[in-house]
Amino acid sequence: MSGCPAVRVSIESTCEKQVQEVALDGTETYVPPLSMSQNLAKLAQRIDFSQGSDSEEEVIEGEPRDREWTKQEPEEEEGTVKFQPSLWPWDSVRNNLRSALTEMCVLHDVLSVVKEKKYMALDPVSQDLTASKTPQVFQLISKKKSLGTAAQLLLKGAEKLSKSVAENQENRRQRDFNSELLRLRSQWKLRKVGDKILGDLSYRSAGSLFPHHGTFEVLKNTDIDLDKKLPEDYCPLDVQIPSDLDGSAYIKVSIQKQAPDIGDLGTVALFRRPPKTKAGTQQWHVKLEAAQNVLLCKEIFAQLSREAVQIKSQIPHIVVKNQIISQPFPGLQLSISLCHSTGEKKNHRASPEKPKPDDHLYVLEHNLHQMMREFHKQQLSSVVMPHPASAPFGHKRMRLAGPMAYDKAEIFSLQQNEGLLEKIIKQAKHIFLRSRTARTIDSLASRIEDPQIQAHWSNINDVYESSVKVLITSQGYEQICKSIQLQLNIGVEQIRVVHRDGRVVTLSHQEQELQDFLLSQVPQQTSRTKTSYMMGNILLHYLFFYFSYFKVDLADNICILLFI
Repeated sequence: MSGCPAVRVSIESTCEKQVQEVALDGTETYVPPLSMSQNLAKLAQRIDFSQGSDSEEEVIEGEPRDREWTKQEPEEEEGTVKFQPSLWPWDSVRNNLRSALTEMCVLHDVLSVVKEKKYMALDPVSQDLTASKTPQVFQLISKKKSLGTAAQLLLKGAEKLSKSVAENQENRRQRDFNSELLRLRSQWKLRKVGDKILGDLSYRSAGSLFPHHGTFEVLKNTDIDLDKKLPEDYCPLDVQIPSDLDGSAYIKVSIQKQAPDIGDLGTVALFRRPPKTKAGTQQWHVKLEAAQNVLLCKEIFAQLSREAVQIKSQIPHIVVKNQIISQPFPGLQLSISLCHSTGEKKNHRASPEKPKPDDHLYVLEHNLHQMMREFHKQQLSSVVMPHPASAPFGHKRMRLAGPMAYDKAEIFSLQQNEGLLEKIIKQAKHIFLRSRTARTIDSLASRIEDPQIQAHWSNINDVYESSVKVLITSQGYEQICKSIQLQLNIGVEQIRVVHRDGRVVTLSHQEQELQDFLLSQVPQQTSRTKTSYMMGNILLHYLFFYFSYFKVDLADNICILLFI
């Protein structure tokens, strides 16, 4: 047996499971068997890749195997094996040829990659006989399952990415909503009722008594799609205002000729173009300002309507729908209208009539807003706490009536205050009288060439009184005769004329009276001019007679003649 070659015997371990732990009661806990992948990894770890292939271990034919085994030395006691080079004479040649073959194969691969532009080549793999016998249907099913597993992994990854992007955008929108809400709170009154955020549009805190609640609701804008790009004018905050405050409104005040038939009056529907919003202005700010303006216009019109019904005048005021009509002068009417546009109904038909000129008095509209704010201030400051605290609570003038010993007439005089309608009618009368006075003076100045009529309007005026200085002069006679100077003080219903010598003439609102008065002043200036002209001619004749009679040289006194 010693002369025979060694026989390799493969010894496999038993299939019994190894005992991991033995409990006190004798129960054995086994180590779970390795799976196929774990077993393959364990076997791969036992492979010695530094050892040569089987072809290297084989010896050349003709050399007996017993010589090879006899030449091997026994192992050392330390367990290390000494390496002894082979005694085959062609061993070095074989090694050199193998290295040259390896280099040639590498060179061939490099050239093929450079030439054919292939970065990876798939070598054919020898398939097992069992795999070749597998039906094609099962192969397709297995491939489909593999692709489905890969697709599920990709879908899960994409879903996680989309969720992270959506969370980032939602967090950013939440931060933007909080910042916009903070900005809204710094400009408007807000309160939280339950899970809602409500705001106040009314002027109750400023002294308003209008019964409208003026409440709006703050909402979070969720209409935007997170997958799409956010627009430039996107705002995470939105407000919901009452339907009756939607749109734009203004108070139209005009003076026009009296309508022939009261039945022709109806709802006024004249709307101006909405003003352009400034760059950077938020949408909710523009909407709230417009709604608050609508609320203020409705309060003004309600106050005017209430006063028009309560005031007792010789010519009663008329309230028709959204229009109040008054008659300041005979043949004229003052119209105050509430124009409210919601933007829903639009008339697309073109009107055949030409558009009428805008007769809206913007000054009176501004004065109405200003007087309403003054009315709010009076209401806010009229009711104060009594001093001492034991005094009755109420208006200040009523508390002063007792200590000051006011009688009924004085108390009644304290309670008499002009309303908005009376004030605006007086202002409208003054504006109409002033415009008619200016028109009369301009018409006379354009019609009469000599003497000249000039008007100098004062820049310092009042809402109920204006002044103008009228000069009547003749060209070329300014130094010889004095011009006529008239000071016209235009009031509400009359005109006071003040002469240079202090005389005062009162004229009514009739245009003819003012025209007749100015025409009466023109002949006076003409007579003064004629008198000055005649006196100059007489003086000139006298000087010529003097020079010719006394034989005075005319050249020496030419300066006197030029002066004359």
